[in-house]
Amino acid sequence: MSDSITMSVRAEGPPGVVHAALTQPAAMVEWLSEFADVELPHHYRFWGRYVPDGEEPRQTLVAATDTSLRFQWLIADRPTTATIELKPLDDLATAITVTQEGFDAADLGPLGQLQTFWALALANLVDLVEERDTTPRADLTSTELRAAVDIAAPTDAVFDSLISSEKVSAWFGFPIEIEPREGGRFGSGRIVELDPDRGMSVDFPGTGIATWTLEGSGGHTRLTIAQSGFDSNEPPYTSWMGVLSGIAELRRFHELTDWRPIWLAEEGNPA
Repeated sequence: MSDSITMSVRAEGPPGVVHAALTQPAAMVEWLSEFADVELPHHYRFWGRYVPDGEEPRQTLVAATDTSLRFQWLIADRPTTATIELKPLDDLATAITVTQEGFDAADLGPLGQLQTFWALALANLVDLVEERDTTPRADLTSTELRAAVDIAAPTDAVFDSLISSEKVSAWFGFPIEIEPREGGRFGSGRIVELDPDRGMSVDFPGTGIATWTLEGSGGHTRLTIAQSGFDSNEPPYTSWMGVLSGIAELRRFHELTDWRPIWLAEEGNPA
């Protein structure tokens, strides 16, 4: 089975600035991949441990303009096509739209990882353009799923935004029902541990136990996220990249006084 996905985000920067971040290797390794090699209009390549099936570059550039890129991408021996388009929204903002043909939601390997891969990559691209720290990416060669971020907000506020159905639904991008108690629901999972303002663990069927640990200092919160208890032969990379893209939005939720989701259209929701 093969399908296509389209997602769009808003970046507070003109198309020229976004295009530079899209095409300069030094920028690409900050938001997209471990390695990058670009020479337009001849080639656009990226690879490494943050990229599905990323042992080597597998992209063939089809077309490149000042506002778009289109390339074929061989993933798991299957041809796919990705298109990235830029469109000015106003004098200062740009819509970035990615369309990936060849996505397979039923695939447990690289083809099934494409949606959350792009969700995390786009979240980091927006933060890079807006001169904010990026969120850790998923190492798709490791069975240790752990990351830590600094959030410019006190621990009680961050913890509340992890257990409030209304707030989680806002920053994660779709409705999530939460019963903030041990044994209570957290979307499709169950809360197995709840320590107010310090941490929480949730058992999600099929992907293991997700743990959030909070440490406060000087009005900031160090949030550590980890996933454990899964089959090490099949790490849940797809859901892990989804979690990390959500954490990118959680940081923005707390740190931007005029916060609004980066996702522009319903089809742009990474959920």
